[in-house]
Amino acid sequence: MDLYRERLWATPWLFISTLLVIPAIMLVFAPINLTVGVVLAIVVYVAWAIFLITTAPVIRVTEGELVAGPARIPLPLVGEPTAYRGEDATLERGRRLDARAWLLIRGWIKPVVKVPLLDLDDPAPYWLLSTRNPDQLVRVLGEARRSS
Repeated sequence: MDLYRERLWATPWLFISTLLVIPAIMLVFAPINLTVGVVLAIVVYVAWAIFLITTAPVIRVTEGELVAGPARIPLPLVGEPTAYRGEDATLERGRRLDARAWLLIRGWIKPVVKVPLLDLDDPAPYWLLSTRNPDQLVRVLGEARRSS
């Protein structure tokens, strides 16, 4: 059973802004064949939209593990998580970032949660996860760690 679940969907502005690919492709193909340009532009946009939807990762906290995209770790190997917003989140994704950290970050989701790892055999010192609900993720993760 999931105690926390969040899919990191792309924001609507990303879908809207990529609509510009349609006139761009039509402009390139108009001198050759306008019909091919229109069809190709629509196909490329639809393919991009499907890609954004199908590759949106999921963050889950269960009673025994933290799952972030393709990665999973048992809760006893997870330290005390910390939520970051605004400028602090930008610093965590940039200047304060450890090159060894495991990342599941999305540019369109600003807040992040840093989850330290207690596994000495793991080369990553922490996971850095984008989330729209950092305080809720930290709370649920903390409660799940204490109960496991």
